[in-house]
Amino acid sequence: MVFDEGKSLSTAAQQYDITSIINQVRQAVDTWRSLPNPSQWKVTPETARLLQHWRHHHFSGVRPFFCQVEAAETAIWLTEVAPHTKNGKLLLDHLTSANKDANPELMRLALKLATGAGKTTVMAMLIAWQTINAVRKPTSKHFTRGFLICAPGLTIKDRLRVLQPNDPNSYYKDRELLPIDMLDDMSRAKIVITNYHAFKMRERIELSKGGRQLLQGRTGDAPLTQETEGQMLQRVMPDLMGIKNIMVINDEAHHC
Repeated sequence: MVFDEGKSLSTAAQQYDITSIINQVRQAVDTWRSLPNPSQWKVTPETARLLQHWRHHHFSGVRPFFCQVEAAETAIWLTEVAPHTKNGKLLLDHLTSANKDANPELMRLALKLATGAGKTTVMAMLIAWQTINAVRKPTSKHFTRGFLICAPGLTIKDRLRVLQPNDPNSYYKDRELLPIDMLDDMSRAKIVITNYHAFKMRERIELSKGGRQLLQGRTGDAPLTQETEGQMLQRVMPDLMGIKNIMVINDEAHHC
């Protein structure tokens, strides 16, 4: 499919050929999943343990659906395995090229799941995978324990509180997404859940129209009363300010 509509959204070099790329990734992940020996998976011991837990643990409640595990496996494969395989490097080059065209210097991946598939569980699995590896491999550049979760509205923001490790209904414990001995490491995660409206610059000083004109004078510049980007970030995500790498999860990305 080429989405052109006369607006030059696609070019010969970078067509939005979604189906073939998705199928290539899924086939590669299928092949990798079928490898019987964890030593062949080319992932960290922590990741291998989580994969075995998600696939084979005897869950007391509902076990993760195949599509949920597949989504987490895909992110893991692209991060830990693809850089070390020829086919994986080609797929990563394509993703890098697509990101360079759309949003330079900001690497984004979209995981699309059907309504009702349980995206919150997938988010919890991804946060757990990153956090456990970051805590046990603090010098690695591939993992982080800092997460910014952006929601489209207050209702969804409230639903996502189960992603906080200290929440009474935390998914990591309630849904048994982690082996018990890894739960302590999970508490090291720094997670900020916010509404995307919070990123709008706010006024630091409330001024009436007359007061603004008085400060400006007849020929002066208008007074700068709006917060800077740095001040906005300090307000929205103070807990993440000291963390070098942050994973941003954009929930319901088609809304925000």
